[in-house]
Amino acid sequence: MAHHFKNAEECWRSILSDVKGNANLLSEIKRFAEENTAPAKIVFGTSGWRGEMGTDYTFHTVRIVTTAIIEMFKNASAELLSALGAENFGDIKKRGIIVGHDNRFLGPEFANAVMGLLSKEGIKVYYTGEATTPELSASIEMVNAAGSINLTPSHNPSNYAGFKFNPADGGPAGTEITSVIERNANQLMANNKTIPAILPGDVEKIDTIKLYKDFLLRRGTLDIEKIRRFIQNEDCFICIDHVHGASRKRPASILGESNKISYLRTEDDYLFGGISPEPSARNIQPAMDMLKGRGNRFKLGVVIDPDGDRIRFTDGNRDITINHFGATALHFLHTYKNIFGVLVKSVATSNFGNAIAQKLSIPVKETAVGFKNFRPYMLQKASERAIVAYEESDGITGYNNTLEKDALFGLLIAIEMMAVTGKNISEYLCMLEEEFGAYYPERAGIEVARSLAGEPLAKKLSKLLERFKTGEEFLIGEKKKKIASVITTDGIKIVLDDNSWFLIRPSGTEPKVRFYTETRSQCEAAAMIDAVKSITKEALE
Repeated sequence: MAHHFKNAEECWRSILSDVKGNANLLSEIKRFAEENTAPAKIVFGTSGWRGEMGTDYTFHTVRIVTTAIIEMFKNASAELLSALGAENFGDIKKRGIIVGHDNRFLGPEFANAVMGLLSKEGIKVYYTGEATTPELSASIEMVNAAGSINLTPSHNPSNYAGFKFNPADGGPAGTEITSVIERNANQLMANNKTIPAILPGDVEKIDTIKLYKDFLLRRGTLDIEKIRRFIQNEDCFICIDHVHGASRKRPASILGESNKISYLRTEDDYLFGGISPEPSARNIQPAMDMLKGRGNRFKLGVVIDPDGDRIRFTDGNRDITINHFGATALHFLHTYKNIFGVLVKSVATSNFGNAIAQKLSIPVKETAVGFKNFRPYMLQKASERAIVAYEESDGITGYNNTLEKDALFGLLIAIEMMAVTGKNISEYLCMLEEEFGAYYPERAGIEVARSLAGEPLAKKLSKLLERFKTGEEFLIGEKKKKIASVITTDGIKIVLDDNSWFLIRPSGTEPKVRFYTETRSQCEAAAMIDAVKSITKEALE
């Protein structure tokens, strides 16, 4: 049967309307990705550049962005070279760039497009094949590379592809780097530059799973042997849901093979069964259901996103997000492992960690959303080092670990928690809530037209500042509360007089408005979400 689609966006709508029946249409997406040479606006958000495959993310635009990075390397100022962690272009050529991808559609083909251009310039290229984000971050250090290019849109739906650039320290590129890439790429677009496809030259294949394991042992924050002994000797059961992503095979390589560990959704599926492959309440449910039927003393379930940098937890009794797990990890690392430093979290993250930190006399550093903002506290030479760093969008890392968010670190620390405390993670969390108080964070969002994404959306939302003033009253359901403070670190955060709060901010990677709320009573959570949705929609109108 012949199909005639005007563009990839139309084709994706057909595919996503029936992923089982229309998976064969991915060949059409490949054609659009190869033939579409229309320019696209390149914007690096909180975690790289993302776009719809075949629409604005094409072989043409990937080659443009790669060329923009090469131009940056060649023309970098001393200040920019310092941010990149390189001496000069010759140093970058010699140390090389690691190129990898998750296991989405066309991942190897897009990687070839990148590697061909790098090798043409004489830049040494390491190829990972299918890999996770924290693996690439760790591997930069382990092979002393000058950086990495990781082709992944993280947890985005199957119609998205993505492009992450990390400099030599392994962390997400800061704006001082991404602004140069954006400027170069958008100038090339404006000039209607066409970059011919070039086959990769001499490429060195590396085993990032082994490199990541060696990295964990070198850094020493986690007790891998204690974790393995716990699994071997205790009455435990662990369920790990990979949601068809690249994290598959990784836990087994570290934990060893065991009939006490069950792995879900490990098979290839470019369309993720029609779901958005994020660590959501919906996607943790298969692990919860499996654990509820088990009688083991210790139970742990996690769901990990496609590139292995986001994670959600359960022990069958409770769905535990990073908002609560990150705070629990802070208490564990400080109290049981005697790690000192600061708590680092984003402005959108629960204040549960703040409450624990305050009582334990741990300083708190609250940043804008985006893991790249945690870099100053994750560097080994930092004067104030993070005990743990996390943000509510399911990302976590910790003392002496990668500068990237790392789902495997989260999984391993959860197991070590059980081994050391003798408690399931919900038991540990309940103990902390009794001591430090309960917090009820929620998040939601609304989609907007793709044309609104970026500056137009931020401009519309900025009007909310005219509405919210310190001391004025705000209605949550039927309750009036006073505005205690207005914070504009990232978006607009309104803190109320009972220490509840909400934050409204445009997504840095998608055409969405995200909002985050936290109440001190669970019965108020729904009313808070409804109120924030309403005022957001008003602002957009």
